[in-house]
Amino acid sequence: MKLGLLTLALVSLGAHAELAPHIPGELIVKFKNGQGNFLKEKSVQNNLLSYEVLTRQGHLRLKLNRQKANLEELIQEWSLRDDILYVEPNFIYTIDKPFQSLFPPHKDYGHSGVTNDPRLNALWGLHNTGTNEPGTGSIGVVGADAQVFDAWPMTVGSKAVKVAVIDTGVDYNHEDLSENMWTNWAEKNGQPGVDDDGNGYVDDIHGYDFANDDGDPMDGNGHGTHCAGTIGAVHNNGLGVAGVMGDVSIVALKFLTDQGGGSTADAIKAIEYAISADVDIMSNSWGGGGESQALKEVIEKAADAGIVFTAAAGNSGSDNDDRPQYPANYDVRNVISVAAHTASDQLASFSCYGKETVHIAAPGHNILSTYKNGDYAILSGTSMATPHVSGALGLLIASEGRLELDELRERVMATSVAARGYRSKVKSGGRLSTVNLLRDERPVRVGPDAGAWKTLILDEPFESEHPYGVNIVLKKRFSVPGAKYMRVVIRRFEFEERYDYLQIQNAKGEEVERITLSGQDYQSEYVEGDSLQVTFRADRSVAEWGFIIEEIQYQ
Repeated sequence: MKLGLLTLALVSLGAHAELAPHIPGELIVKFKNGQGNFLKEKSVQNNLLSYEVLTRQGHLRLKLNRQKANLEELIQEWSLRDDILYVEPNFIYTIDKPFQSLFPPHKDYGHSGVTNDPRLNALWGLHNTGTNEPGTGSIGVVGADAQVFDAWPMTVGSKAVKVAVIDTGVDYNHEDLSENMWTNWAEKNGQPGVDDDGNGYVDDIHGYDFANDDGDPMDGNGHGTHCAGTIGAVHNNGLGVAGVMGDVSIVALKFLTDQGGGSTADAIKAIEYAISADVDIMSNSWGGGGESQALKEVIEKAADAGIVFTAAAGNSGSDNDDRPQYPANYDVRNVISVAAHTASDQLASFSCYGKETVHIAAPGHNILSTYKNGDYAILSGTSMATPHVSGALGLLIASEGRLELDELRERVMATSVAARGYRSKVKSGGRLSTVNLLRDERPVRVGPDAGAWKTLILDEPFESEHPYGVNIVLKKRFSVPGAKYMRVVIRRFEFEERYDYLQIQNAKGEEVERITLSGQDYQSEYVEGDSLQVTFRADRSVAEWGFIIEEIQYQ
């Protein structure tokens, strides 16, 4: 029995536990049937500096007096207890490291009469004219946006909809946010230093700061305020920008410090608070820690309460199907994982993706929004994409009320706008469409019939040397006259991650897919038409086994 407990505890570390940052000497444990006499035991008291109850479901945060001890040794030691279900590290999570632009955010870009907010025209994520990406002068794709302007005639939201921004806090005094901040009136009208509403938190007027354990969730970083502005900057106040929602109640929950880091334990407390506050949506633009069973369970508790949990897919440019990012990768029915796209209708180069684990793309490159100290800033990241989805869902809830979570997530994906750049990158194959979401309009997906592929065995395999050497470029064009769709089947491939890869291109030379890492019997993304080109590129450093292609498929 004890061996089984130990195995479960070690599994809770996750696939990349040794690489996942954590707080030394701190553990999160979950008890089987309450704490019993655990905290009264002398052996426990001798090992503990302090403890904290995280949930009513038996989760505790333990701070040990052996802070430099080996993590796995500590986990093994505590896992041997018969009354503990599992043990895991207190992982460290961070904001998804946004890319900050140097372009002037205070420029008056104009408002086109939709609202009178003077920088409205710089919000390409809401309405892409092809030339309104702020500060760049680059040419985008007209209409490649979240299609928000077309949704506003139906609704601009409601103060009854509560969105928790779980982040670095929110500048609740910001000129463009203050009217849309949630207010705990019992605390607002109560006595300072007193828990007037009896919820266990003192002076939590606009939310709570779990990073510093006080009632003031003011943002000293800027990240959370930026996310909040995209969700719900006030409309028609003649100031700054406009959020996806013009009317909303933003609950500021700070668990990330002003330096951008926070722990699993504090994230759990923030989510518990949001559940108690009966929010409709939790917006989460953070990640990077290990897989936590405790964190997953509190997200499941939010799901049981009918609360949506949007999550940034991450900014490492990797495949979340192979390398999970948490919390975005938790397989819970309320989690919606969001990738970032550009004004040019392409997945952003930094954005994580995942054909099975990332649900949708949303605008996340050069996004202008509110910032700390009453300012405005232009940031890029999946952090910036996530609040676009949070805001769109807020409009839907304002219009129709809460929906079943499975139905809601399916609707977000089915109403997305399909585009080639997202086809093999996100589960929906498309980008967010707010107007389609509200109308429940589901564009017809055009593509090959999954059961109609025919196989053509090549007379001579296309392959590299094994290993392939350095500074290699190999190209091969394949044609099947009359074919509508084509793809290649890679029997085996092993490449240096990111630096060496196979590139699949269509007849116009446009990249359809880039394949790296390793695999076998892999079917590439399809191209439209009767020809495609495969290019292999290797840099001057590591040389792996290579690749071999023996067949193509067509229909």
